[in-house]
Amino acid sequence: MSQMNKIARNALVTGSTSGIGLAIARALAAQGLNITLNGFGDAAEIESLRQAIEAEFAVKVRYSAADMRDGGAIAIMVEEATAAFGSVDVLVNNAGIQFVSPVEEFPLDKWDQIIAINLSAAFHATRAVVPQMKGRRWGRIINTASAHALVASPFKSAYVAAKHGIAGFTKSVALELATFGITINSICPGYVWTPLVERQIPDTMKARGLTEEQVKRDVMLAAQPTKEFVTVEQVAALAVFLCSDAAAQITGSNMAMDGGWTAQ
Repeated sequence: MSQMNKIARNALVTGSTSGIGLAIARALAAQGLNITLNGFGDAAEIESLRQAIEAEFAVKVRYSAADMRDGGAIAIMVEEATAAFGSVDVLVNNAGIQFVSPVEEFPLDKWDQIIAINLSAAFHATRAVVPQMKGRRWGRIINTASAHALVASPFKSAYVAAKHGIAGFTKSVALELATFGITINSICPGYVWTPLVERQIPDTMKARGLTEEQVKRDVMLAAQPTKEFVTVEQVAALAVFLCSDAAAQITGSNMAMDGGWTAQ
């Protein structure tokens, strides 16, 4: 654990069976941390993933199927992770979903689901880990936010509201925990190249009559001046840095990683 504080032994990463969460889990495992994975997916594929991370990084990896809409299940997930490994030193609140609709047509159940998974879940998990982190006077909490924690886009009212909520939550909790050796920060990526994003391209090509390159450049990356996707590895590398001793005085930050999107 060359870069990581030696006290950091165990991490819990929500929404970590794919995409950004998986990349963060792998990056923390590479630093020698045991990992609790969480997320939805095929049980056999998740078990294969769990075993692969264990084998590659020589750490212990467990899986929780806790539903991020359920505060009670989240609290139990933290209890079980603590019982299994002895502590949760690093919490990454990464789980998130998206839905696009005009506000007057936004389905009520989708609003509730997005607020629950993208915002309330981070509260429930943080609430559950803080007492033990205070007891050890060390902890790292990282929230995967979004450029939409800093700026808005139309037709994404629930997502933007939730991510702005995460930004405020991060600041408030940072002030509470500032004297306990615990930091909490949010990473705010722009468009990240994930399987989820990749799968959207054919439908957008068909709907708009565009080439793949046009969809990427003129639709997905329209707001990002670099015209390049953020990679999951870049997000994961920032998460690892935020867990390091070098980042001990970074707390309450909402860190843009968006190719210049929010600089405009």
